Parts: sequence; C-alpha cells; structure tokens
Amino acid sequence: MGISNELYERSRKIAVAMLRFEAVILLALIVYLGLLDAFRTKPLSAPLALAGDFIGLALGAIGLFACSMSFKNGKSWGRAPAVLANLIALGVAYFMLSGKFYIGAYPLGAIAFVTAGAAVLGYRE
Repeated sequence: MGISNELYERSRKIAVAMLRFEAVILLALIVYLGLLDAFRTKPLSAPLALAGDFIGLALGAIGLFACSMSFKNGKSWGRAPAVLANLIALGVAYFMLSGKFYIGAYPLGAIAFVTAGAAVLGYRE
C-alpha cells in the first residue's frame, strides 16, 4: 500500500521548493558573513576559519540544490542526503532551544521538519 499520486506529487514539489529555499538561505549567510567581515573595524583574528565557513556553506548550498534537482527529475539519489541534512538541522534547532535562542530555533525547526517530511514522502520506488 503506497501513498497516493496526489500526495506524492505535492510532497515532491514541496521538497524541491524547500531544498532550494534552504540553499538560498545558505548563500545569504555567505553574503551576510562577508559583509560582516568587510565592515569590521578590527582585523579578523582567524581568516582561515571564515574561509572554512564560506566553503562549508557553499558546499552545503550546492548539495541542497543538487538534492532538489534529484526530486525535480524523479530520481532517488537525493532523498537520503536531503533527509539527513534536515534531521541534522532539527538537532541544531534543539540545541538552539536549549540555549534559549528562540528566534533562530523555531524557524529552523519548522523549515527542517517540513522539508524532511516532504523529502520522505516525495519519492516512491
């Protein structure tokens, strides 16, 4: 007994949109960190750490976008990375909650929950 065609199609479209939205958020973080560094009054004490952040965020955005292409084309290879990335994001949201950073935890948790659910339901064998 599988899921209906309508639920599958809707979940697949939601997964594509949410994964691309997450990729755009990561790219926006690159721009934000770059601007933050550009307008810094003191010299940066660890420029390689910032470069590592840029590289990590860029690779994450590329990976999320590639997963969205997998869902768009009806292929299965992007399902597991999409679910795993969003389960990790749920864990990050939990730790944000424990640190009382509610303004970041609730949006991250909601986005990750919706995307993980859509990724699970958006592919059928």
